[in-house]
Amino acid sequence: MDLKNSTILITGGTSGLGLEFVKQLTEIGAKVIVTGRKIDALIETKKQFPNIEIFQSDVSNPKDIEKLFAEVSTQHPNLNIIINNAGLMRLIDLQDDSLDLENINQEITTNLSGTIQMVHQFLLHLLKQKSAGIVNVSSGIALMSYSSAPIYSATKAGVRAYTQALRLQLENTNVKVFEMIPPGVKTNLQNDWEKQPNESMMMTAEKMVNIAINGLLKDKKELKPFLISIIKLASRIAPNLLLRFGHREFKEIKKLKNKK
Repeated sequence: MDLKNSTILITGGTSGLGLEFVKQLTEIGAKVIVTGRKIDALIETKKQFPNIEIFQSDVSNPKDIEKLFAEVSTQHPNLNIIINNAGLMRLIDLQDDSLDLENINQEITTNLSGTIQMVHQFLLHLLKQKSAGIVNVSSGIALMSYSSAPIYSATKAGVRAYTQALRLQLENTNVKVFEMIPPGVKTNLQNDWEKQPNESMMMTAEKMVNIAINGLLKDKKELKPFLISIIKLASRIAPNLLLRFGHREFKEIKKLKNKK
């Protein structure tokens, strides 16, 4: 992909991987459009990067996506790449009956439905461009369920399956489909966790986005570090061992909660 001469929309672009995409893509010279739920965070991002455009929009809300498309396609008809980065990750005990159905659906409507709805709304526009791309952000957890975050695990597995199907359906078009597969990355997703992840095992957002951008420039279908290739292999050779390894954290989190 020619990123320098592209107009790129990034959902969830005010923090974490999204904000790092903003930083590195503006350094390349791309025209960057940033969306997010919180207007204060968007304004702060605009202060850091004055040349970007900002639009308040919640990917979990279909009406917001329709409004976003109407405004962006009118103001930026050359939009040719969307990065579906907006995400929500929570540690959830499925036996916790204090969570109602609306609450339990939050990650589904943001991570999975949001990604699908963004693609559906913008696809016809992208098909009209000379060269276009869709980047869907999944996770290493799409390859191995993480019991501490069961709904997040399900949504990211869904994003991966949807992206693969989308790529096949668009194989004879001008729209390239990419899947960004990060391992553990230290972002705001973990701010409210009872047990913080081991930072020595986490990748920085800067490094992950750099890998993704280099992959985009080379048209690699999967934008991933070497660690993801190891996880892929392990998930085939010893899937149960991998699941049990991750499940140890859930047990530790339950112990912490029981002490409160």
